[in-house]
Amino acid sequence: MLPIHRKRDKTLGLLELVAIALGGMIGGGIFTVLGISVSMIGVYTPVAFLVGGLLAFLAVYSYVKLAVYYKDEGASYSFFKRTFPDSPLAASLIGWCVIFGYISTLSLYAYTFSSYAISSFSFADNEPIRKIVACFIILIFTLINIWSVRGMGKIEDIMVYTKLIILTIISFVLINNSNTTIPTLIQNNEDVSILSILIVASLTFVAFEGFQLVINAVNEMEKPEVNIPKSIYISLLLAMSIYFILSYGAIIAIPFDIIIENEEYALASGTDKILGHWGTKLVILGALLATSSAISGTLFGASRQMSVIAKDGYFPKFLTKHKNNIPYFSIMTMAAISFLLILIGDLKIILEFSSVTFLLVSLLMACANFKIYKETSSSLLITILAIIGLLLGMVLIVYYEYTTQVEQLYFIASLYVALTLGAFLYSKRKK
Repeated sequence: MLPIHRKRDKTLGLLELVAIALGGMIGGGIFTVLGISVSMIGVYTPVAFLVGGLLAFLAVYSYVKLAVYYKDEGASYSFFKRTFPDSPLAASLIGWCVIFGYISTLSLYAYTFSSYAISSFSFADNEPIRKIVACFIILIFTLINIWSVRGMGKIEDIMVYTKLIILTIISFVLINNSNTTIPTLIQNNEDVSILSILIVASLTFVAFEGFQLVINAVNEMEKPEVNIPKSIYISLLLAMSIYFILSYGAIIAIPFDIIIENEEYALASGTDKILGHWGTKLVILGALLATSSAISGTLFGASRQMSVIAKDGYFPKFLTKHKNNIPYFSIMTMAAISFLLILIGDLKIILEFSSVTFLLVSLLMACANFKIYKETSSSLLITILAIIGLLLGMVLIVYYEYTTQVEQLYFIASLYVALTLGAFLYSKRKK
């Protein structure tokens, strides 16, 4: 099947595209999963981020090859549909899964933003206030995304590159104020297994999922065949570096019990005595910028994919409406469902659902690339390694849920049943 070439409004350059990808990745990474990771594997947390990054590189390979070949803003959904054109149910199902995966990450980012925003107040652990603030920040960036593509891009640039500077400063300040050594921490974590590290690496896969958002902007970027690979690989490498350095600084400077006790705002909880009042404020500012840019970038990219899926008949038709090339109904619908998830959701369940969903979608992308690897000029070896690695990641998360908290596994399974039912009904309507 030949790729489709469309006329493009070239408003986003390489800097904006890297900012969109980093906005989606870093906001969902260190600030969201640090506490959970430390509680499970302690000193090996930086290693888990590196392994998760390598798994993300395997996933990225197929995305980049398919994106350059098809040049379709529908990304995951469109790639799979066009590679397997005779399966409407499969196309509908992958569309529903990827969109609700993005919606769950929006809730995750907003919840983390709220946790850090109120972390220095007496009501830091007040759940209703935390949820109100989380909904409010989604509303703000919903309005920004509806306002202007170029305006969103410039704001994203400012937030992302400012937060990179702040996070780099925080990382080296934490390292310079360490209160222990890695050998000592390893002695205290001798019972951690390789299996546990691999499980955490799989759970943190959601921390790297923002790279897909670049592809959703293919109609608004300059030189997609050049800028898609450049922006995705640059942003992924930067994210891996930030995760490793910052998590390393955190584990040698902040006592584990403090990180675990306050996992929703782990970095801010232990930095007051280490970095002082202004150091803590800097950590909070970095977290707010990181999560804000993640919310903005996710709304931008995923809303465009949602509109494409609706145009094909697998979502309600009103989601196809655009104004000035902006899918405003899709943006508002994603925000509304995110509000609902924030009200009923649990941090760990949302994290695990998001990771499993994006591992599944990435696995399907690797399978699609395997089918047409000659047309996309892909390495067969790398594509097969990606299929094996992504499948293993999914199996590890399911195994962890089954052996430690089977109730959460049932809840996640019920979400997939609901998504499958919705996808089935819309595939029947289209047929």
